[in-house]
Amino acid sequence: MKKLLLFLFVATMQISTAQESLDLNYYLPQNITYDPSIPKPADVIGHEVGEWHVTHDKLMFYMQTLAKASDRITIENRGETYEGRPILLLTVTSPKNHANLEQIRQAHLALTDNNGNNASLENMPIVVYQGFSIHGNEPSGANAGLAYAYYLAAAQGPEIEALLDQEIILMDPSFNPDGLQRFAYWANTNKSKNLNPDGNEREYHEVWPGGRTNHYWFDMNRDWLPVQLPESRARIESFHKWMPNILTDHHEMGTNSSFFFQPGEPTRVHPLTPKINQELTAEIGSYHAKALDKIGSFYYSEENYDDYYYGKGSTYPDVQGSIGILFEQGSSRGHIQESDNGLLTFPFTIRNQFTTALSTIEAAKNMRTKILSYQRDFYKDTRANAAKSKTKAIVFGDAKDANKTWHLAEILNRQKIKFHELSKDATINGVAYKKGSSYVVPMDQKNNRLIQAMFEKRTTFTDSLFYDISGWTFPMAFNVDYSEMGSLSNAGQEITDFKPLTGGVDAMSNYAYLFEWNEYYTPKALNRILNKDIRAKVAKSPFTLEGRQYDYGTIMVPVQNQEMDPKALYAFLDEVAKESRINITSVGTGLTKGIDLGSNDFDLIKKQEVAILVGNGISSYDAGEIWHLFDQRYDMKITKIDTEYFTRADLSRYTAIIVPSTRGSLDKKIAEQIKDWVSSGGTVIGYKNAAEWFNKNELTKFTFKKDTLLAKNISFEQREKFFGAQETGGAIFQTRLDRSHPINFGYKNNTLPMFRDTNVYIEPSKDSYNNPIQYTNDPLLSGYVSEENLKLLKNSVPFQVNRMGRGRVIVFTDNTNFRAFWYGTNKLLMNAIFFGQSM
Repeated sequence: MKKLLLFLFVATMQISTAQESLDLNYYLPQNITYDPSIPKPADVIGHEVGEWHVTHDKLMFYMQTLAKASDRITIENRGETYEGRPILLLTVTSPKNHANLEQIRQAHLALTDNNGNNASLENMPIVVYQGFSIHGNEPSGANAGLAYAYYLAAAQGPEIEALLDQEIILMDPSFNPDGLQRFAYWANTNKSKNLNPDGNEREYHEVWPGGRTNHYWFDMNRDWLPVQLPESRARIESFHKWMPNILTDHHEMGTNSSFFFQPGEPTRVHPLTPKINQELTAEIGSYHAKALDKIGSFYYSEENYDDYYYGKGSTYPDVQGSIGILFEQGSSRGHIQESDNGLLTFPFTIRNQFTTALSTIEAAKNMRTKILSYQRDFYKDTRANAAKSKTKAIVFGDAKDANKTWHLAEILNRQKIKFHELSKDATINGVAYKKGSSYVVPMDQKNNRLIQAMFEKRTTFTDSLFYDISGWTFPMAFNVDYSEMGSLSNAGQEITDFKPLTGGVDAMSNYAYLFEWNEYYTPKALNRILNKDIRAKVAKSPFTLEGRQYDYGTIMVPVQNQEMDPKALYAFLDEVAKESRINITSVGTGLTKGIDLGSNDFDLIKKQEVAILVGNGISSYDAGEIWHLFDQRYDMKITKIDTEYFTRADLSRYTAIIVPSTRGSLDKKIAEQIKDWVSSGGTVIGYKNAAEWFNKNELTKFTFKKDTLLAKNISFEQREKFFGAQETGGAIFQTRLDRSHPINFGYKNNTLPMFRDTNVYIEPSKDSYNNPIQYTNDPLLSGYVSEENLKLLKNSVPFQVNRMGRGRVIVFTDNTNFRAFWYGTNKLLMNAIFFGQSM
């Protein structure tokens, strides 16, 4: 008891002392002077760094104030987040360099081109991009940025002057403005005057979805390669504008951890990353170790984290001649917490981030010519290897979906990868490619390794554990055809002015309008048509009309008996076609080869009112991806209903309810309410773990395939790796399709690559027509899966639909909307929404 009282007394004294003595000097090196004309953070934001969690608006205001006060700093706004917050970037260097900044930038970029082979490195500045808090509830990085920016602006003496002469520092004070603002609000509104380190305190338990993610609940640190979000697009533009030599990414991890810096696990480095990259990373790491030793902070390296998936900030630079560095600080998740390492204060976490920000630029200065030489040699070797490769180009496209193909090309364009139009319609390696909806990517260009990283299929690995996904082959993600070519004979003009596609109606009709369902934005068009109370039907069989073949899922809009007159209908459909970038065809007869336009094989499509279950018990990532798909891609209204009040909501207005992947158990009353609603005619659509929840609560009945693997000859030390190897963290698998089934309307091929990051396996139905999507007997296309899980996956089904009363229960075991770049399977959800009652 005495020991407990003594501990509490000492803890209270430490907290009290921390509160009373906290000021900027806690972070700053004390052996130098600081310019008194430069405002300190407290002068602008009204509190000391670490006393409160800085909100993004205050962070932004301080950076703008610094830029006005210092001739070392310029600031730019590169766009806005979804919530309208500016996406800032500071450029920090000496006034002399600022006067010649564009000349320095051009000379630096030349290192990545043929012109850079003979460039002098003696006086060339090194470029360092430092980014903070891409996860909003990992705030020590962004808060450290306050003190760090002050240091860069105010520190005086020959050491800082020499450093700024030799470096261009690009400082991104908040990778995730929306998430940072959300978390700061939470931590600050729950802060007590008497700081409470008890882990049960509400301050350390955010409400769903938490501040980690951006507005649509995306993990921003997985979007460096797909670049689907505005924050990502801004930073990728900055990256390619400068091609920095080092990029740092400041994160947080569990409260009981210390501090991590790269390199990570040696066996989990992507093969396209050169060995010297990891050697340089380790050398830079020695500077971090020295700096942390000096202030008495514990740390570790070469554990836990890896350098495999190139979509993370710390790995993305490694495939482009740069060095990416991850920092992970044990998190206070508020202002102070008890931990295995003692009381962990917010200021302490900030100081570690600040310290390693300084050690990064010290390493960059001392290793400047070595790292610049590495970047030059990286691109020299890349060009040489590309010239020797038998593959001279890659062609990709979808003859029936120009928009989906365009969006893949858009990613290449943002990644500064050159591509050409297809010179003419061609059949390559047995696949038909159409000019206008196909592109050719030459391999002989400086971003050759990045192209390989995006297009390669890889199924063999040196390690069976992955921090993130192991497969992300982009043409598979988009479900486009692609082929390697030994020449550029099919390449047309290089596309230098990349413009969006156009659409429209070809002519006015007094009979009917038709559009095939293949194009990516047809759900957007159909939704607008239905919301205008215009009748539309879907074809359940193919037909040929006026010399053109129409596939399963073709949408037909009759002209007669509509509320609009023919002229107004034509004008409206033309507007819809232009907005949705699709082509609508007018026809003058209903007589076809196949089903006539008046056939009962055309089903009426109802206007949809869609809701999605969100809140505790639901994966915020999966829910956010669906919200984003509806709101940003298809301009469709979707109602988010929280699990907290779902059982009190009137569901009668909704035609479909989506249940994303579950986390833990949901209230049984939710299942009962859904069952009643489905029986009355609704369509419920469940994802991933929701399939098991549906089964448990008798919404439907499936037979699941279960693993019976036992650990044999596995030591206690090896147990985590044993279980980790059974995780399907993210890989791509081949399915075969029954294209006549409404769930597959709009797909032109008989196979479909699907992304999977679960171990939920459903046995196929005994009736083959109930298995419209089924994994093949040899399904692995790209990524890692254990032998045991691959056996379970073979011939299982990722989709099932069952009837309940007048409604439908639909299940997907896979994420069809993964991270907003899995365009190829987005339409499966839209088919379940619009055509569910036809199944």
